[in-house]
Amino acid sequence: MRDRIRRQIAQRTDMLSGVSHDLRTPLTRMKLQLEMSGASDDAVALKDDIAEMERMLEGYLAFARGEGSEMPEQTDLSKLLLDVAEQARRRNARIDLHTEGRIDVTVRQNGLRRCITNLIENAMRYAEHISIRAGVRGEGVEIVIDDDGPGIPEEQRPEVFRPFYRLETSRNPGTGGVGLGLSIARDAIQSHGGEIRLEDSPMGGLRVWIRLPL
Repeated sequence: MRDRIRRQIAQRTDMLSGVSHDLRTPLTRMKLQLEMSGASDDAVALKDDIAEMERMLEGYLAFARGEGSEMPEQTDLSKLLLDVAEQARRRNARIDLHTEGRIDVTVRQNGLRRCITNLIENAMRYAEHISIRAGVRGEGVEIVIDDDGPGIPEEQRPEVFRPFYRLETSRNPGTGGVGLGLSIARDAIQSHGGEIRLEDSPMGGLRVWIRLPL
């Protein structure tokens, strides 16, 4: 099973890395031409389009890379969550974080950081307030992320983990992502032998529940 997953990830990485390489060259050429064309309204609009395309490419590559060759290491989960929360606060996010002391887990640190960041950024798009809680429960660690946004209808929750799936009624090019954030998050959690699910939040929006083995 693990060998099959590794092969799938390798194929996905090779394909999207090749596409990314092919697209970066013309995008760079377009950026240079726009820089030389001045600051007209059309040029500014095209620069914004190119920036959006580059952001989408980064999303595709992050999904393609998955966990890559990163090795698990002992990590202070409380500090990792604090770092992610502080980064979001610098972008004016309202986040309440509570962790039950130091929580040591053996994880692929960059992969888990990317996972939590994706989940927080998703909440930031639709909610005004975000709550993060983490603590040891039995033989595992639970992380709960709540928000006061519009939430996701229960019947659509299984679908949002599919790559490139977007909730069209609540997303638009100005606020939405490329439909990979939850796919990347699920890949990261499952690669650690963990679980992730979506529930109703007592704050009125969405709750993301995560469990990682100790």
